[in-house]
Amino acid sequence: MNIIRPNSAFFITFWSLLPFVFLSAFTFIPQPTETNADKDQFAYRKMSNQAFGFNEKLSYRVHYGVINAAAVTMEVGPQFIEKSDRKCYQIKADGRTLKSFDWAYKVRDKFESYVDNEALAPMSFNKSVQEDKYVDNDLVNFKHNKKKLYGIKGVLDMPEYTHDIISALYYVRNLDFSNAKKGDKYPLDIYLDNKIYHLGFKYDGKETISTDIGKIKCLRFVPILVVDRVFKDQDDMTVWVSDDANKIPVRVKAKIMVGSIKVDITSYSGLKNEFKALVVK
Repeated sequence: MNIIRPNSAFFITFWSLLPFVFLSAFTFIPQPTETNADKDQFAYRKMSNQAFGFNEKLSYRVHYGVINAAAVTMEVGPQFIEKSDRKCYQIKADGRTLKSFDWAYKVRDKFESYVDNEALAPMSFNKSVQEDKYVDNDLVNFKHNKKKLYGIKGVLDMPEYTHDIISALYYVRNLDFSNAKKGDKYPLDIYLDNKIYHLGFKYDGKETISTDIGKIKCLRFVPILVVDRVFKDQDDMTVWVSDDANKIPVRVKAKIMVGSIKVDITSYSGLKNEFKALVVK
């Protein structure tokens, strides 16, 4: 999966817009020599996670034009998992085309991010992607104290608190938009496919939209995209997020070179907070 390749269009829409990578015992990921002094000198940021908790599950359908083409699920694990001596949320995302669409373009994508429970920053990210004949695996460890990213594809320098495409979404859900004004910009550094992208998004106001689960009051955002073979313009995507403490993604719409994509929520469970954005008749 590549942030600027057409065959990634289904899941670009989830943040710049899901694996279990089964690596052999001989796979080697370079690791830094880390002393106790290194750990003592670096203090992770502390953020209060008010948006999501254990066992949250969100499901979506993906429309390619008028065709119901794929399904996406995103799920938080039932307990903390320790990574690099830090307690982490285990967040999985799975995207696959429906059997009725497989004949045209078959997608089986799995992503997994381990997100530090205090810093809301990724400690590890892996993916397993099968998109038609294209297959790719990746596994990286984030060393924020070193500003380095160590993966099976190499070692990269990175800005502190660089995110993967999954952790970015859960981090953004915890940002405070109560005083946001239309046009306000929020930068994000995102790792994908052995590259760091300096991206972000703009706040675009509020809107109540109709969905399969009812009318939902939303905050609207416009991600800043990479203009290439997928997108004609850097503003060709809009994301709607519930206007409540959960800030769950509700809808994504994107124009692409070969049509349009729409992602809509179909079900939810395990929300941390009352779903106050859902309009009750």
